[in-house]
Amino acid sequence: MAAGHTYVSDIARFEGQTVTLKGWLYAKRSSGKLHFLQVRDGTGTIQCVVSKADVDAEVFELSDALTQESSLVVTGQVRADERSPIGFEVGVETLEIVQLAEGYPIGPKEHGVAFLMDNRHLWLRSSRQHAIMRVRSTVIRASRAYFDERDFTLIDAPIFTPAACEGTTTLFSTDHFGETAFLTQSGQLYLEAAAMAFGRVYCFGPTFRAEKSKTRRHLTEFWMIEPEVAYADLDTVMDLAEDYVSTLVGRVLDECRRELESLERDVSALEPAAEKPYPRISYDDAVERLRARDVAVEWGDDFGGDEETVLSELFEKPFLVHRYPASCKAFYMKNDPERPELALCCDMLAPEGYGEIVGGGQREDDLARLDEKIDAHDLPRESFEWYRDLRRYGSVPHGGFGLGIERTVGWICGLRHIREAIPFPRLMGRVTP
Repeated sequence: MAAGHTYVSDIARFEGQTVTLKGWLYAKRSSGKLHFLQVRDGTGTIQCVVSKADVDAEVFELSDALTQESSLVVTGQVRADERSPIGFEVGVETLEIVQLAEGYPIGPKEHGVAFLMDNRHLWLRSSRQHAIMRVRSTVIRASRAYFDERDFTLIDAPIFTPAACEGTTTLFSTDHFGETAFLTQSGQLYLEAAAMAFGRVYCFGPTFRAEKSKTRRHLTEFWMIEPEVAYADLDTVMDLAEDYVSTLVGRVLDECRRELESLERDVSALEPAAEKPYPRISYDDAVERLRARDVAVEWGDDFGGDEETVLSELFEKPFLVHRYPASCKAFYMKNDPERPELALCCDMLAPEGYGEIVGGGQREDDLARLDEKIDAHDLPRESFEWYRDLRRYGSVPHGGFGLGIERTVGWICGLRHIREAIPFPRLMGRVTP
């Protein structure tokens, strides 16, 4: 109960009582002297039955005039109904129209992707999008809880940055009072500084990539959760990623069964991901597996979507690929001392063809080696003076990873394209609505 009304999610507590609901008309059907109103309020949808025999003529006429997505206030008695998905319905006593909606553009017929994207602000009201956003909300809440409960300190990394983190070709630039600044590609570099202060830290926020890609796995603006740990090696990072993702999936399975079922997600395909351990294979092993399946890949190549898809179809749960060639990874990755041509890095790939959801590894903690890498990547050393300081004053082995929220939600929900995994997607050619 809140502000004089009841939420649909709380309706079971009020069986036999008269309640007031405030929401929107999701759908309506009529049967002579009965109107069946599907009323949603954001927490759920419930059937409200208007009987001509039980209400004033004015109320019956108002319910007949309702259009899809009209906002309304309904008062009536809560009664049990075994046919209802939530077990209850409301027998309407009074009804007030707050605003009679115009002809709603999104109907039960099939609509094209472009049309739905143009109307994303309305598309969010659909039951499918509602279920996806509920899962997303749970993923984010569970992620924060995971790190908070393990004494990680939340650090908010800046969105304006002076230089590249992942690569100079994927930066969005902007004017910052006469100086060129860039939208962040990752909070990682700042988290490394924070890890030297707090030991275990994480950030959660938007990141941006100006990658000219139109695949089903790419957005130009997406959200990442990024932990960073001092005195951590590659095994520590992989252990943390495995424990975090398995915990995350378990939480979603516990809290979002109804949403997953409404999305027709095969929950049995997710259940293995809630259990540790996850398989781990080296980059060398991954190349051999790809070649065995007639995928043309050269040693030294980074894996793209096609290669990740083939690999992820070989496992029933997420798995980690580690020790990629250093030449195809970011400048901050530490080299494997036993094989310097390799980086101490890892990617976690989701099964069922969904590909990478986590990327991370151990960071270069030696100043001389870091400088060599900054120069080799043709990055401006002056922009990294503060980052270089971390190797001057108490440098230690450390590492972490980033998990993409949209890719993770896309996999968990079984989405074909991650544009549905974020409320208002930004892609090449789309910055509206």
